Amino acid sequence: ETRIGQVEYLGNQLIEWGIPIQKPIGGHAIFIDALKFLPEVPREEFPAQTLALEIYKEAGIRAVEIGTILADRDPITRENRYPKLELVRLAIPRRTYTNNHMNYVAAALKNVFDRRETIKKGYKITWESDILRHFTVKLQEM
Repeated sequence: ETRIGQVEYLGNQLIEWGIPIQKPIGGHAIFIDALKFLPEVPREEFPAQTLALEIYKEAGIRAVEIGTILADRDPITRENRYPKLELVRLAIPRRTYTNNHMNYVAAALKNVFDRRETIKKGYKITWESDILRHFTVKLQEM
């Protein structure tokens, strides 16, 4: 119950600031719509991964890309698969977090959101494994 309440608390802060998240707010995580958050970053430069990295650089908060890198490549053509959505998942684990922790996460996201228009480039892959590339991919800023 506490975790669900904290996820809702965080999600409502983000909605209030206009940060595009998936609704309804989930029970264990917030899903940020990276295509709406970073519309200038081309799909081939991995907007969800770019956003996850920006959040980490801003405040040391780990998030997970659920987008093109996770979708992997077509096994025959080796072309990237571009899913309909590019999401960033902020999971709230079962630990003792306070609302101050949620406020920190919200403020970090707002800081990135406030400078989103300056984020026009993403990343390119410099190395990837043949399968499950999202675990070991190496990226370089464009």
